[in-house]
Amino acid sequence: MLRRGPFRLFERLIDPVAPPGAMAGRILGTPVPGDAPPRSLPGFYWHFMKQTRALFLALFGAGMLVALMDAAIPTMIGRLVGLLTTHRPEALWGEAWPALLGMTAILLIGRPAALLLQNLITQQGINGNVTSMIRWQSHYQVVRQGLPFFQEDFAGRIATRVMQAGPALRESVVQVINAVWYILVYGTAALLLLASTDWRLAIPIAAWFPCYALLLRFLVPRMRDRSREASAQRSLLTGRIVDSYTNIQTVKLFARAREEDAFVRDGVLALTEAFQRQMRLVTFNGFALATLNAAMITGMAAIAVWLWTQGRIEVAAVATALPMAWQIANISGWVAFNVTSIFENLGVVQESMNSIAVPPTAPDPPGAKALRVPRGDIRFEQVRFAYGRELSETSRGVIQGLDLRVAPGERIGLVGHSGAGKSTLVNLLLGFFRPEAGRILVDGQDIGGVTLESLRGAIGVVTQDTALLHRSIAENIRYGRPEATLAEVEAAAARAHADAFIRDLQDWRGRTGYDAHVGERGVKLSGGQRQRIAIARVLLKDAPILVLDEATSALDSEVEAAIQEQLETLMAGKTVIAIAHRLSTLSRMDRLVVLDHGRIAEEGTHAGLLRQGGVYARLWRQQSGAFA
Repeated sequence: MLRRGPFRLFERLIDPVAPPGAMAGRILGTPVPGDAPPRSLPGFYWHFMKQTRALFLALFGAGMLVALMDAAIPTMIGRLVGLLTTHRPEALWGEAWPALLGMTAILLIGRPAALLLQNLITQQGINGNVTSMIRWQSHYQVVRQGLPFFQEDFAGRIATRVMQAGPALRESVVQVINAVWYILVYGTAALLLLASTDWRLAIPIAAWFPCYALLLRFLVPRMRDRSREASAQRSLLTGRIVDSYTNIQTVKLFARAREEDAFVRDGVLALTEAFQRQMRLVTFNGFALATLNAAMITGMAAIAVWLWTQGRIEVAAVATALPMAWQIANISGWVAFNVTSIFENLGVVQESMNSIAVPPTAPDPPGAKALRVPRGDIRFEQVRFAYGRELSETSRGVIQGLDLRVAPGERIGLVGHSGAGKSTLVNLLLGFFRPEAGRILVDGQDIGGVTLESLRGAIGVVTQDTALLHRSIAENIRYGRPEATLAEVEAAAARAHADAFIRDLQDWRGRTGYDAHVGERGVKLSGGQRQRIAIARVLLKDAPILVLDEATSALDSEVEAAIQEQLETLMAGKTVIAIAHRLSTLSRMDRLVVLDHGRIAEEGTHAGLLRQGGVYARLWRQQSGAFA
C-alpha cells in the first residue's frame, strides 16, 4: 500500500476552503481580495491563478524537464545506432560505457523522476485543491447575491456553472502549460539537432510548423465559440431538468408529463445540435492534422534516405531524424487534442462567468456597521419604491412617499388588497431592496448603512411559503440559532405545537424524530407541519423584531387557534409587523395600518376602523360575507 507522506506534502499546499481574502495558499502568504472576479476572461483566470501561482510555476518547470527528457529520446536512439555501427560488438561496452550509462540513467531515473514531480504537482497539488478552491470561492460569491439574482435564473443552471467552472479553468491552465513546453522545447530541440547534422533535415519540420499554426489559427476561434455555445446549452438543459424535478408535484397534479418531456426534449436537441457542430471541427482537425503529419514524416524519410545515399549523413542521423519526426507527429496530435479541450474548457469558463463574475446585487454599503437593536423602534420616512418603474395609481407593490412609525414593543398589522405594497414594505425592511427615496431607521440607525447580516439577524420572519432545507428536523429548527442545544430545539418545537408529529416522523433511511430528513424544500411534510417548523425556528431565534407574513395561512383552524396562543408569547416584548389576508388573525394587533396603492389609507384599532366605515370596513364585510 502506498504511503501517504509524499502525497500529503503536496495535498496540503493549499487550503481549498479557506475564506476568500485569506486563501493565497500558504506557499505565498499573500491575501487575495474576496470581491467578485473580473468579467474579462483573462482577469477571471488570473483572479484564481494568482492565489496558486507558485504551484503553476512549479508545474511549468516540471513540464520543461519532461519535455527535455522526451526530446532526448530520439537523440539517444540515433546515438545508440551510431555506437552500434561504429564499434565492434566485443569493444562496445568497454569503449562506450559512459554514453550507455548516461542514456540508461536518463531513461530509468531522470524521466521517471521528472514525470513523478509533474504528476505530484498536477494530481496532488492542483487537481483536487484548485478545483475545490474555485468552486468554494464561486459559491461564496454567488450565495451572497441579492434575491433578484436567483429569481431571474434557473437554480440548476447557477449550480452547474459553479460546479463546472473549477475543473474547466484548472484543466485548461494545466493543458496550456504542458502544450507550450512540448511545442517550444521539443520543436526547437528538433530543429536545432537536425539542422546541426544537415540543414536539409530541418526543412520538413520548418515547413510543418507554419502549416500547423495556420490550422490552429483557423480552428481555435471557431472551437472557442462553439464550445461556449455547447456549454450554454448544457447549462440551460440542466436548468430545465432541475426545474421539472423541483416542481414535480405541480407536474403531476396537472398531468403535464408530456409537456415537460417536450420542454426538456427541446433542450436536449439544442445541446445535441451545438455539440455536433463542435464535433465537426474536431473531426476536421483530426483529418487535416493526420494529412499534415503524414506529409512531414514522408518528407523527412525521403530527405534523410536521399542524404544517406549521397553520403552526406550517417545512419545515426537517419535513426535520429525519423523517430523525431514521428514523435513530433504524435505530440502535434496530443497538442491539437489539448487545444480542442482547452477551448472547450474556455467555453465552459466563459459561460460560467455569467453567474460567477457578477458584481454583488445587494452588497453591504462601504463602511457598513453592525446594527444594534436595544429597543426595536422602526421608522419609515418618506419611503418611495417602485421596482425601478414610473409611479402610477395602478402600480402594484409600490410604495409612494410612506411615513410610518412602529414603536418599540408595538404590534401592527398591515392590511390591504393584493398588490397594495404590504410585502414590498417588509422586503424593504429586510434589505432585499433599497428604497429609491427616503430611509428606514431601526433604533435611529439608517439600515442603508448597516450590514445586511446584522439587519436580518435582528429580525425573525415567518412567511407564508415556508421552504425547509433538505436536512434533519433538528438542523432546520436550529437554523434560527446554530449554537442551540437539542433540549432548546425540542422546547421551541413544543411551543410551536410541532413536537408531537416530529417524534412520529421516519424518513426513507430509517432516521426518526428530530433526526429525520424533510426532503427537498420540506416536501415530505404537510404545509401546516412546515409552518410549525418555521415558527419553532423563529421562536428559537428570539429576535427583537418579528415579521409574520401570512404566518398561519397554511394551518387548519384548530392548530391555528393553538398556535395563536404561542404567537402571543412569541410577540411579547417584541416589535411586530404582521401581514394576513385573513383579517380575523390581525384583530388583536395594537394597531392596523391599511395600505392602498402604496400609501397609508387609514390606521387604527380593529374596532375603530370598523366604525370609520372605510377601506378596512369594506374588506371586513367582504370576508364576513364570504364566511357567511
